[in-house]
Amino acid sequence: MEDLMKLPNDQEQQDFYQKLRTKLVGFLGSKKGKNSKFTPYLMFVPDLFHLLVKTLTDAGVDKKSRALIGASIAYFVFPLDLMPEGILGFGGYLDDIVLATFVVNTIINKLGPEVLEKHWTGDDNLLHALQKVAEVSDEVVSKIPVKSAIAQFVKQESKDK
Repeated sequence: MEDLMKLPNDQEQQDFYQKLRTKLVGFLGSKKGKNSKFTPYLMFVPDLFHLLVKTLTDAGVDKKSRALIGASIAYFVFPLDLMPEGILGFGGYLDDIVLATFVVNTIINKLGPEVLEKHWTGDDNLLHALQKVAEVSDEVVSKIPVKSAIAQFVKQESKDK
């Protein structure tokens, strides 16, 4: 169990962050990347991932919040999710962004923004970046095929109560 909890060292984290950011910059410079309406949000991927990893190791974060953060990190790295990166390319990170934003907002509401802001490496202010992502989250979620099935389930559950 100890091995599962071992995080990559700082250099490995920085290497992953830089590799992902470099790949994204290359994609965003391509014709396909330039034409995507989600391009401005994709640059948040490495920053959000980095934020989650750093926050997970913060001693000021409670165990319940760490579990939520850990689940979000696992979703990021798991190859088969609602929008798999292996199939959709960088567009597959959109669901990861939505989930990470939800987790970050939850942590901010529980512990305050200063707990996360000290770990934020993005170009924008953290709260401003989250606001930008939140503006398109509904649109992204509406494109996920399972959303309608989940909405039907929730609707049915509310009727049953």
